[in-house]
Order: sequence, then C-alpha cells, then structure tokens
Amino acid sequence: MPVPLLEVKSLRKSFAPGTSAVDGVSLTVARGEIVCLLGPSGCGKTTLLRMIAGLETPDAGEVIFREKDVTAVPPHRRGFGMMFQDFALFPHKNVFQNVAFGLEMRGDPPAEIQSRVEEMLALVDMADFTERDISQLSGGEQQRVALARALAPNPPLLMLDEPLGALDRALRERLMLELRIILKRVGVTAIYVTHDQTEAFAIADRVAVINAGHIEQMDTPQTVFSQPGTPFVAKFLGFQNLLAGTVLSAGKIETAIGMVKTDAPLPAPGTRVTVLIRPEAAIFGADGNFSARVTAISFRGKFYQIWIESAGKQLMFELPDAESLRVGDTVKASLTAKAVMVW
Repeated sequence: MPVPLLEVKSLRKSFAPGTSAVDGVSLTVARGEIVCLLGPSGCGKTTLLRMIAGLETPDAGEVIFREKDVTAVPPHRRGFGMMFQDFALFPHKNVFQNVAFGLEMRGDPPAEIQSRVEEMLALVDMADFTERDISQLSGGEQQRVALARALAPNPPLLMLDEPLGALDRALRERLMLELRIILKRVGVTAIYVTHDQTEAFAIADRVAVINAGHIEQMDTPQTVFSQPGTPFVAKFLGFQNLLAGTVLSAGKIETAIGMVKTDAPLPAPGTRVTVLIRPEAAIFGADGNFSARVTAISFRGKFYQIWIESAGKQLMFELPDAESLRVGDTVKASLTAKAVMVW
C-alpha cells in the first residue's frame, strides 16, 4: 500500500475550556487525491484545514507530510497553496500580476514567470485577460484568477476553503465541475472545505463528513450518499425519514408505523435500532401495509415530494408523478425492503 502524501494524527484544538473545535481527528490523503471536508457551520472543518496549513497550532496531534512531521513548521515553509472564499486578490494589480505574485516572491526568473502565468491562465480559460483589472472581472472570473494564482507555484498540496461560497447557485453548478477537471488535469493533491453536499460530491474523490469536531464518515461520495454511516450523516444529507425500531426477526423491524422489512443485515431480535427509510422507498396502492394521510405535495422539477403522516410520524417520499394524490387524502403505502437502512 503506498504511503499517503498527508497523514493527520489525532489533531485536537479548543478555543474555550470544555469545548473542542477539533476532537481527535485522524485522516490520510493520497497523492493526487481530492478530499472534501463536509459539514455544517461550526463543525470544525475550517479549523482542521487551518491546522493542516499551519495557520492554527494544534493542542495535540501531528501533521505528517511526505513522511515528515510538519506540525511545528510555519505556514510559509510548508509551501502549501491556499484559496479562500473571498479570493483575496490584489485590487491594485492586474490579472497577470496577481497570478505572478507567488512566483515573484519565490524569486523565479522573469522568463519562467511569464511562461508559467500564461500556462495557468490558459488552464483556467483566462488567457485573454492578462491586462484586465481585477475590478473589471465577474465573480466567476475572479474565482478562476484566484485558482490560477494558487496553482502557479505548483504547490504539493492545495487547500481550498469554501472557494465557491460567494458565487450564485447557477455559477457554482458550472464551476464545481470545471474545478474538478482543472485539479485533476494538474494532478494536484487538494483538501476542499464546504458545507454544500452537492459541491463535495461533484468535486471530491473522498468526502469526510464532520460533526462537532470529529469525522462521522469518510468514503467516496457514492458510498456516503447510498450508505450513510450514521444518523447524523443521513440527516445532514437531507434524509428525513428516521424512526426508532426494535428488531423482530431476520429482515423485520417493529416501528411506530408498523412492521418494516429490510434487506439490511440485522442484530439479534429485541435490539433497539434506528431505521432510515429512503425517499424512493414508498409504493402507494390499495395493497399497502400501512395507512397514512397526505399532508403536503411539492413539485421539485424532476420529481414530487410527498409528505405523509402515519401514527404521528411525518415521512417524506419522492415520486416521479403525483397526479392521483391530493393533500388530505388517506392512502395505503408499502416500503421496498432494499430502500430501508438500519443502524
């Protein structure tokens, strides 16, 4: 197994007594990998990023880079690239001068600077903007310049903290795809902080879902979405239907809405569990095995959200068509066993 480029070992950081911003986090990042730190505001993801970058000093733990302990190495000697939400571009410099800045500080020869800046601006599709003032650029164009500036020194590790957070949704949707393509084309190793799951899933090779200073689950975007590791991960990803249950027998769980079947492996009968009913699980029809009342119907473009109430529990399902349903209807429903997960 190859040695990871970056290894974080049991990092801890507190800003106030009795509370941990980062609580013993360990993770590895392979060479050329894009890892997203995903979680709600205040979960510790930016603090973790800043400790890896050297901008915060950990209370405990180690940062190992290329098999060397860099925990006490100052940020400028780590040589990592940084890109922030506000882009931090120099307003008094034009596009070329902004991208060239890090190379000039490093003392690169002018001819090499010229060549590298032109290469990076071509990479981000900004080759025709070299003399443009920063104030004349759109938000998306500024984001591209900031990325070119961060990549120009060829950093061994690139740190991105909510780099698309200041952009509108339509622009973010386009740029998140372009950002992954550019990062992969360059082959840079990257750690990317975001609170937006769509962004994380579009950009990352692996996602670390962070809650209250620790990692709840770290896996590929496909696995995190299809198999949330904990109830917190499921709730953060937007899954609504979580119920307490008790295992009855193989494949069967008793819940507030009645007996639910699952294809998931189960512990011994009598064990208390948490059940996740995925939004695609419901089948409405006369032969359903539990009754419910339709409380809301919401058109979402590609599907309808159907909210129902059964035994005092609100459940949400997604259907391609809701023509036969009306708010206030009493319906019968059943659940597909493969769409029922258990913790």
